[in-house]
Amino acid sequence: MLFLKAFILGFSVSAPVGPIGILCIQRTLSKGKSAGFLTGFGAVTANIIYAAIAAFGFSMVSSFLMKYEFYLKVFGSVFLIYLGIKTFLKKPASNAAQLEGETLFRMYASTFLLMITNPAAILNFAAMFTGLGFDKGLDSSFALIGGVFLGASFWWLILSIGVSAFKKRIVPHLSFINKAAGALIVLLGILAF
Repeated sequence: MLFLKAFILGFSVSAPVGPIGILCIQRTLSKGKSAGFLTGFGAVTANIIYAAIAAFGFSMVSSFLMKYEFYLKVFGSVFLIYLGIKTFLKKPASNAAQLEGETLFRMYASTFLLMITNPAAILNFAAMFTGLGFDKGLDSSFALIGGVFLGASFWWLILSIGVSAFKKRIVPHLSFINKAAGALIVLLGILAF
């Protein structure tokens, strides 16, 4: 039962379309399903690290991250603004199968880097886990982390496949979508300050 609750939690935490969702949609449209999924999977990886810290109670790592929260937040905001400007200025790809210099690993890593700069996620996961009835046992920790991982991964898979399925209708408007997505990401970066 705890695993199912954690799966739903992982899915629902990932589902709101914020900067990572916008990036996932934009990359799916311009680079394909794999690029979109790996963009989301970078976020999943960072969230799983923070979920593990919350579940296993790594107080030393947690206190270090919270001590430097301001600097990490500034770095994350600046990185978000950079990604937004890059997205805004990007010309739509003529062929979604070509990666044009951007590897799938770089798409994954850029999202991971963006998400790992949010140490407050540890507190969010700790609060959410408490609400799920987490008892801090080893089995509960693995059930929570595994459920969150699969739930979040499932969301990014659905999003990238869904966007890809409607690509033909969306591609003619890709230039506008890039500009709108880039402007929105920059705005979210500014608001993150």
